[in-house]
Formats: sequence, structure tokens, C-alpha cells
Amino acid sequence: MALLSTILLIDDNPKRILQVEIIFQFMGYDVKTISSDNYADYLHEINRVCSIFIGEGIQRQFMILNEIVEMARVPVIFITDSSEEITTDKVHEKLFDVLASPLQHVQLNLLLAKLPINRFTSQNFSATFEVQKLTLNDSENANVLSLVASRLKGNSAAMVAIRKMIAQVAESDATVLILGESGTGKEVVANALHDASLRRDKPFVPINCGAIPAELLESELFGHEKGAFTGALTARQGRFEMAEGGTLFLDEIGDMPLSMQVKLLRVLQERNFERVGGNKTIYCDVRVIAATHRHLENEIKQNRFREDLFYRLNVFPIELPSLKERADDIPILIEELITRMIQSNRGFVNLTQNAMAALMAYEWRGNVRELANLIERLAIMHPKGLVDIIDLPQKFKQYCEEEPIDFTLPDMLESDEDEIKVRQKIVENISSMTQTTSAEMHELMRHHEYIPETTLQLPEEGIDLKEYLNSMEVDLIRQALNECNGVVAHAAKRLNMRRTTLVEKLRKFDLDR
Repeated sequence: MALLSTILLIDDNPKRILQVEIIFQFMGYDVKTISSDNYADYLHEINRVCSIFIGEGIQRQFMILNEIVEMARVPVIFITDSSEEITTDKVHEKLFDVLASPLQHVQLNLLLAKLPINRFTSQNFSATFEVQKLTLNDSENANVLSLVASRLKGNSAAMVAIRKMIAQVAESDATVLILGESGTGKEVVANALHDASLRRDKPFVPINCGAIPAELLESELFGHEKGAFTGALTARQGRFEMAEGGTLFLDEIGDMPLSMQVKLLRVLQERNFERVGGNKTIYCDVRVIAATHRHLENEIKQNRFREDLFYRLNVFPIELPSLKERADDIPILIEELITRMIQSNRGFVNLTQNAMAALMAYEWRGNVRELANLIERLAIMHPKGLVDIIDLPQKFKQYCEEEPIDFTLPDMLESDEDEIKVRQKIVENISSMTQTTSAEMHELMRHHEYIPETTLQLPEEGIDLKEYLNSMEVDLIRQALNECNGVVAHAAKRLNMRRTTLVEKLRKFDLDR
């Protein structure tokens, strides 16, 4: 059985077994089902799965439940037939949760999203189990969620799940490992965790483990005594001492040298250390949050990261999505970035829908950091105008095929009030245009003197405008293709549009070349 994607189900109820198997398989998990008669044959494998579900009504229920719970280092969930709400205390205090049958997809999805189930191992489950048993009252939970939402913008499913995870683990002292590409906001998450924790009134001390030379990192973390090395003219506190009672954020932990990983592991285990050049043991009360853009499992295989340190850090992992994976959040992020710029008197910028569409289609290898840099650049270059495709750097222009339109405001406006009126008028025009016609049609109508006047006469009985315009478009496309002997690239040039745009229109109207 594979650790990452297998659920172990112990049950004697065929109907419930079928239901659980269907739901989990739909969610992408493998389900290994065993009966109460042969469960003992699989005891040696129970910690090789990501969670265990036990159905109510199995033979020797109490004995099996007690034995599994005592041996398991992964979450154990009990499925009851009762419609009444039953807590884990009424069944077994070491259960992770109790679910009522029949199970629902949403119910299971929430349960699995509540914890990093695909990262459980025997080394880290016990600590994570304690994290998940923490409960907040409704008002405390609402306050935590509100604080986190103010820091982490976005309505995508991934961001909603991450905010919930932060709220769950914030008031615990469990070590958190934040995973994600560069620029996804790992330090923002670490700050949110600290500010939502019980340590919020104590220091939050960050350190980038990849930015400090290996020979200086030990001194930076643990401090040094006077004379410990050349240039150590005075004793100095390290980051662990600076963070006493608060949170130490170890950014880019994946870049830490192996020699330092051993020393860090000892501190995490023993909660004490000695300064460089000293022999006095210093005890510390610090919550550790680590982050990396590297895949630590691969680093372990390459002998560049210690496996025991990984398990010590990986108590509660939070994996941040790339900006490309949550493109729908880009308008919200841009709004937040512009708001911050206005508050700090760094100007502002507006974007057309075409420009926004291009930004949402872009790959964003630098993630939110790259987006923030672009918005600030645009605000400097276009302080009095709406930004369209034509104003974006070249690399963005391939992601939108609409013709650019110049929305630059006049250089000289008599007053701020005039500027606001003009800007509002442009926004209204853009909104109206994008709802009724494309930029290409807008361009066509701007030069309507080239269209025979008879085509613009409205019949007394009225017309279906959309159908009429579509028929005109089809006729013109057919004419262009006939004149160009069916060569799409030449026809596109005749119609003054991109080849790919014409191909899409051929598909839309089901036209043969």
C-alpha cells in the first residue's frame, strides 16, 4: 500500500463499504478494504496509509478499535450509524474524528483538507494530532479567520483552504513548514501565523538561511561569545535568543548547509543550545516556522537535506499554490496592490478588461512578487491613463488577441475633479464596449464611413442585431477566404486580425476553409 494516497477501511457493512470506496476513489484515493475477520493480517501496514476509517458494528468492535488506535501513527476516524452528533470522547479519546453515515463528499473533503493528510508519517503524526485537537470558540475562530483573510487575499478554493489551515494551527506551538515557489507569499503566511498565535505580543524574527554564508550562519542563529573568532569583539545574541517567547522564521531552510542542519535538529529536539565559543547552556521557548521553495523529499534523496530534520519540521505543512494556479485571484490582488500604493502616495493605475485578461493568462514565474513589481512599474509609466494591452511589456501581449486601444488621458487637465470625470467616462465606455462588442468591432465602427450607408439603416420592423452582425461577419470571412484561396493566414491579413483569431471564428461559425 502506498503512503501518499491510500485509505484503509475496516468494515463489515457492504453498503457502507461501497459508498466509502466510491467517494474516495472519486477524490483520487485508493481504498484498501478489510473485514474484522482478517484485520490482524494487516496490522503491520497500518502506518503505511494516510488514514484509517473504522465502521461501526464490526465484530469485536471495542477490541479492534482500541488496538488500532494504540498502534496507529496516522489519523483514525470512526464511522457511526447514529444520526446524533457523537464526539470522539464517547467512542475513544484518541480518535481523530467521528463521522455520521451516510458519508457525504463535502463532509469528507473538509475532513481531509483539515490536515496535511498526504504528508503524515509515524514521526510527525503525534504532534499534528495534538494540533488538530485544539478547539477555538466561534468568536476566537472568527477573529483569527478575519485577521488571516486581511493578509492573504483571494477567493480561490486553494486560498480559502490555506486560511482555514492557518486558523487551525495558529494557536498551537507546532512547527509549520511552508512550501511554495519563490514569490508566493511564504513570509506573509509566516507573519499571519505569528500574529494569529498566542505569541503575537512577542518578537517575530526572520532569517534567510540561504543568504548567510555557512561559516556565519551558526553565529547568526545561536549567537557568539566575545573572542569566539576573529572579529568577535563583543558577545552577541543569536536569532533564537532574539525570538525568545515568540516566533523564529527560518526562510529558505532547504539551502541550509548539512553541518548546520545537525545543530538545528538538536535545538528543535532539546530546546537548548550554546553560543559559539561558549559553554553555558541556554534554554529557549521559541516557535519555529520554516519555509522553502525546494522539494525537500528530492533533496533528501540527493543527500542534501537530513530526513530526520525534515520530519521534525514537517509537523504541519502548508503548501502555497503558484499564482498561475489561482489566476482568478489576480484582479483581487491587483486591487489590493493599488490600494496599498494609494495609501503610501505612490500613485495608482487602472487596467482595461483586455489588459486584465492578459495578466490572468500569463504564467507568472515570479508569482505575486512579479505581479507587484509590474503594477508599480505601470503606475510610474502611466500615472494618468488606463493601461491596455499596448501598454504592457511585450511578453504579455501574446496572451490576448484583442486589438489595443489607446485610453491615455490628456496631459493637461484643469483640476483633479476634471481628471476624475474623464477617468470615470473612460471606464464607462470600456464597460459598455466590452459588454456589447469586441475591440475589433469597436475599431470597425470607428471607421464606419467606409461601410455602405445602406447597411446602417434600421428596418421598421426592427432586427436581431446580434444575428445581423454575425451574418455580416460570416459573409466577410467567406469573401476573404475565397479571395485568398482558403489560405487562413492571408485571409486574416485581409481582415486585419490575427491568424489564431480567425481560426477561432471559423470554429465558432462552423465554417470550412
